[in-house]
Amino acid sequence: MPGTPDMVNVNFVAPRHLAGGGDPGWVTVPLHRACGWSHGNDPLMPRVLLSSPDQTALLRLEPANGLQWWALHHTAEQGRPAWSVSFGGQTPVETIAAVTDALTDPATSLATDTDPYEPLLDAGWRPVRGADGLFSPDGKVRVEHIVTGASDVWLATTALGPSQRPLWQAMFRQHTPPVLIAAFTRALADTSPVPRQYLSLTVPAYGTRLITHTQRELPAEQVASALENRVRALAERRPSPPTPLRPPKPPPAGPRRLR
Repeated sequence: MPGTPDMVNVNFVAPRHLAGGGDPGWVTVPLHRACGWSHGNDPLMPRVLLSSPDQTALLRLEPANGLQWWALHHTAEQGRPAWSVSFGGQTPVETIAAVTDALTDPATSLATDTDPYEPLLDAGWRPVRGADGLFSPDGKVRVEHIVTGASDVWLATTALGPSQRPLWQAMFRQHTPPVLIAAFTRALADTSPVPRQYLSLTVPAYGTRLITHTQRELPAEQVASALENRVRALAERRPSPPTPLRPPKPPPAGPRRLR
C-alpha cells in the first residue's frame, strides 16, 4: 500500500492587506523564468534589478531604499508617456504580482479603459467622505485618486489606525495604464487568505484581532511546487487570436434604388 504523502502546516492570513509582504520570489522568479526579464549579477548589493526583453520596463527591488522597496518604471512609447509605480515593503506580493502579470500578459491591452474603483465597489468598499476615494470594509485601507494641476496619482495606503504610520503604500503615478491599476485593486479586494511564514516577524497585525490566522495541513509536494506551477502557467500564456475577418459580401444583383 503506497505511503501517505508528507504533510506540512501552512499559515494563511486574512485580510491580505494586513498579511505582510510575503515572498518576493512570487514576483521576481516568474518575471525572469516565464517572461524573459533579464537580471544583473551584483552579489554585493542587496537589490534585484529586472529588465523586460524589449528594455522598456525596469523592476527594482531594494529593501534599503526607504519605505518604497519596489519600483517599476516604464519608458515612453508611441502614444503613451513614461510612467512608474512603487510599492512599500509590506505590500502583499500577490497584489504586486497582479500588476506585473497584467503587464506581461500578451492578451493585455494597455489602452483598455478600465475603472480601478470597480473591483473595490463590487467588494463592498465604501466612499471616503469629501474625497475621491474608497475605504476597505475594515477601514484599514484607503484607495484614492488624487488629481492636482501638476499630477494625477492613484494611492493606496494601509494603516492599523487613523493616527498610525502607514504599514505600506502603493503609488501609481501619472500615465500609468488604468488596466494595471485595476489589476492591483482587483487583487487587493480579493478576500482569499494568503500563505505567510514566520507570522510574528512578517505580519504587522500579528497578535491582534484585526487578522484571521489559520493553519492548513497540505501535501509538502503541493506547497513546494506552488511557485513552479505559477511559472509554468505564466509561460504558457498566448496572445488572444485575432478576430477573423469576414469576407466581403458580394454586391447585390441588379441596380440599387437611390433615395
